[in-house]
Amino acid sequence: MNSVRFRLLILALAPMVVLMPLLLFLGMTRWTADYDEVLIANVESDLRIAEQYLSRLMVQTGDELQAVAGSVEFAQTPPSGRDAFFDEKRAALELDFLYFLARSAITEEWPVIQSAAQGRGQTEIDVFSAQDLAGISPELAEQARLPLIDTEAALPTDRLVEDRGMVIHSATPVTLPGRDGVLVGGILLNRNLSFIDTINALVYQDGSTGGLRQGTATLFLEDVRVSTNVRLFEDVRALGTRVSAAVRGKVLGEGRTWLDRAFVVNDWYISGYLPLTDSFGQYVGMLYVGVLEEPFTIAKRNAFLVILAAFVAVLLLSAPVFLRLAKGIFAPLERMTHTMFLVRRGNLSARNGQGGGTGEIGEVAGHLDDLLDQVQERDEELNVRVAQRTAELQSANEKLEETFRQLVMSEKLASIGEITAGVAHEINNPVAVIQGNVDVIRETLGDGSYAIRTELGLVDRQVARIQTIVGKLLQFARPGEFADVEHSVPVGPVISDCLVLVNHVISQTEIEVVTELNALNDVRIDPGEMQQVLINLIMNAVQAMAGQGTLSIVADDAAQDGVQGVRVAVSDTGPGIAPERVDDVFAPFYTTKQAEGTGLGLSISQTLIQRAGGLIRARNRDVGGACFELWLPAAEPGEARLMGSA
Repeated sequence: MNSVRFRLLILALAPMVVLMPLLLFLGMTRWTADYDEVLIANVESDLRIAEQYLSRLMVQTGDELQAVAGSVEFAQTPPSGRDAFFDEKRAALELDFLYFLARSAITEEWPVIQSAAQGRGQTEIDVFSAQDLAGISPELAEQARLPLIDTEAALPTDRLVEDRGMVIHSATPVTLPGRDGVLVGGILLNRNLSFIDTINALVYQDGSTGGLRQGTATLFLEDVRVSTNVRLFEDVRALGTRVSAAVRGKVLGEGRTWLDRAFVVNDWYISGYLPLTDSFGQYVGMLYVGVLEEPFTIAKRNAFLVILAAFVAVLLLSAPVFLRLAKGIFAPLERMTHTMFLVRRGNLSARNGQGGGTGEIGEVAGHLDDLLDQVQERDEELNVRVAQRTAELQSANEKLEETFRQLVMSEKLASIGEITAGVAHEINNPVAVIQGNVDVIRETLGDGSYAIRTELGLVDRQVARIQTIVGKLLQFARPGEFADVEHSVPVGPVISDCLVLVNHVISQTEIEVVTELNALNDVRIDPGEMQQVLINLIMNAVQAMAGQGTLSIVADDAAQDGVQGVRVAVSDTGPGIAPERVDDVFAPFYTTKQAEGTGLGLSISQTLIQRAGGLIRARNRDVGGACFELWLPAAEPGEARLMGSA
């Protein structure tokens, strides 16, 4: 999967195999959407043609009725011949009914008749009940009657028959002498196949679309097809079937035109439904035109298959050509990959040779061979230099160990120098007091010393203090001269001695010292080295608190990995150690006191503790400040004990 051949194949074929199908899909999707929009636009245009034809038919009916009402023939026709006159005109004008209403006889509430009675002719679409139709002509009532047929997707209904009639209802005023009234006429649209076939012929003219558009037209009374050329079967029109619930809700419920695909009787059509209103302004029906969707779906599918087949053919023809051309790239690159594999395995003599190809790739292979020659030469030189450097580093390491031993002594001497300065400060005042009081005793009172017994007591205490401080100093500097047995040391006295030695520093601050010396075990360590470690930790804590805080020293018995020993914790309330530097505090030359310290105190302390078999670590306390803990193994019970000075 990671071979050069595979990567190049993916790189080269991805645009054709992935990008091109994606572009093809996006293009076909956009083309399909545009194609559907064109179909909808065509259906909308067809619907406008059907609407215009219906409007023209209504206007024509009103004009013809107005012409009859104002004709001389109508004016000269006696009342006895009026029925024959109306039958003749009704047949000539292709009306389904025509009659005259005297003004005194007008009782109907049809808006078209009321408008005509007021002198304005009007033509509208109205829905006549079965009784209205039967009152005009029983034949009209029979023509309008349609049994309802169960239709898929239609709104459920309990009705079995549609016996109402949708009528082009027209009325015009008559103002001839002796004939004051209204002339009423109309056309029943139920089963009016010539009307719907005329619309279909106008919208879908034969031969204009090459037979692809199979169009239909329908007139609905509410949601019932009362005139249609949609077929249930080959020669059976779908009269009495009903429109889908979705179309009914939008067109009749909301009064909006439907322009979309819709299920018509038994198939899907690209459809347009126009709401129709009656003279009362109510939505009473729909005018529909639509084309069968299946031919267009087949055409789109065929177009997609042709494009897909063309793409596959191009892919099949171009892939072998590409692979043949790419072979001249694959082989040299794979040769170089194999050479680099051998070099990684340690074979620095591996080369591409004549298998590196020609052209730019051949030049790259040649450059790679040159680089490998240089690498091999430098590797040999590097091996010689590494051997020389190893010898030099070994010598430097020996010198470093000797330097470290000297630094341990230097750090100890530096601590002694610091303590000596403090001791000198502590000695000055007691010596002055002693000297002054001795002078007073000797020169003034002579033998009457009893009167100044307080001063003599003060002299005694100061002398004792001097002796204690000097003794601690000497014990720190040369502990071997004051010890009877080595390496068995009680921890508590050593800590107390250290506090005495650094008291001159702590006494000048507002630092409170808290000790909990509960350790009972003795430890195995040189007391001077232990004093050096503790004084270093105490001085670091004092300096970290900047003259104010609490210094806590806790010593108790503790086991480490099953070995009994003593744990000593030195804690302060200072700012603590930066979390990212906790692991660096024991590194040589690490210090936060750039102008004062050498950075070796903690490193030397760690060395001394580890040499005694112990452990030392640093951490930050949860309540703030730093804590240094050291652990030393307990001395064997049989070892003699070296006591610190009291």
